[in-house]
Amino acid sequence: MPPQQWARLQTDVNVKLRRGAWYRILKLGPLEAVVEVNRRPLSVARTLLQIVQAPPTRWTIVAAPRNAVRVPSSWGARYAVCPGCRERARLEERTTSMRCPKCNGYFDIGWDNT
Repeated sequence: MPPQQWARLQTDVNVKLRRGAWYRILKLGPLEAVVEVNRRPLSVARTLLQIVQAPPTRWTIVAAPRNAVRVPSSWGARYAVCPGCRERARLEERTTSMRCPKCNGYFDIGWDNT
């Protein structure tokens, strides 16, 4: 069995993935990857994805999309995505870690991983 891999969007495009959230790869082909989204497979062009060997352990920083619908404008130009549950949260400046309002996990913030 091949080692588990994870993927997230690396570009600002509208596909059925949350920006900054990591998804388990079910199948990896030369042109596309099949990722698990809400326990269902979804095919995504491989060129749109960043692929890693280990699941994330830090909050991911995401630039707010131009046409964001479910991201409050009060959050500003960027927000964070929880590595544990994929919940989006307001990003506090100058803090090194924060607690997730949904899963209650406490994680470092990946300031160098935007």
